[in-house]
Amino acid sequence: MLKIKNINTYYGQVHALKNVSLHVNAGEIVSLIGANGAGKTTILNSLSAVTPPRDGEVIFEGTSISNLSSDRIVEMGISQVPEGRQVFKDFSVEDNLELGAYLRYRGREGRATIKSDIEDMFTLFPQLSDRRKQMAGTLSGGEQQMLAIGRALMAKPKLLLLDEPSMGLAPLVVQEIFRVITALRAERGTSVLLVEQNAKAALKIADRGYVLETGKVILEEKASELLENKEVQRAYLGREKKEIWER
Repeated sequence: MLKIKNINTYYGQVHALKNVSLHVNAGEIVSLIGANGAGKTTILNSLSAVTPPRDGEVIFEGTSISNLSSDRIVEMGISQVPEGRQVFKDFSVEDNLELGAYLRYRGREGRATIKSDIEDMFTLFPQLSDRRKQMAGTLSGGEQQMLAIGRALMAKPKLLLLDEPSMGLAPLVVQEIFRVITALRAERGTSVLLVEQNAKAALKIADRGYVLETGKVILEEKASELLENKEVQRAYLGREKKEIWER
């Protein structure tokens, strides 16, 4: 479904991604793991044209999307859930979901269909159903994460890019988020490219994983093999390394 070929992405003069290549097959969950600053978020931002690669190529379903705008990439079937959730805090839960379907309105899709999909999101995330008129900024962190995922799903993506969905959440909420991710693949056929510091939890639900270090892919294996590979811990730097791995 997705092929990234030797992309190089920069922040000013900082060379953030260095000849990165990876792929995601249709129906796969693929996890990107590595220390802070390894380039995981930059990969997602490169795919979404938030921070476009300077060179290399990104191919989605056989079509190069390297020079497309972010909105066109969403129209083609790639949606991103950003790190830190970034919901529209002064809008209601329902309005946030409706904004996720903005490009579908532009395509003159029937309003009734979109409203039906909003109700589908409330079925997927029943915690949000009773809060549909509540301002998004007043939700808990876990509820905001659910809303951010629901908003991205309103664009009807074939590939969902998830950036640190467990960040700052309680363990029970994290379990629910990961349950939803596996359900999206199993029940809707949604492919997922997942960035996660919680390596163990991410690899347990993934098919394959890539380990990044200082802007480079240093290892690719089946997720089950990465779980058993003690060398994977080298991708985690600083005091939090051991704690993250043992969660």
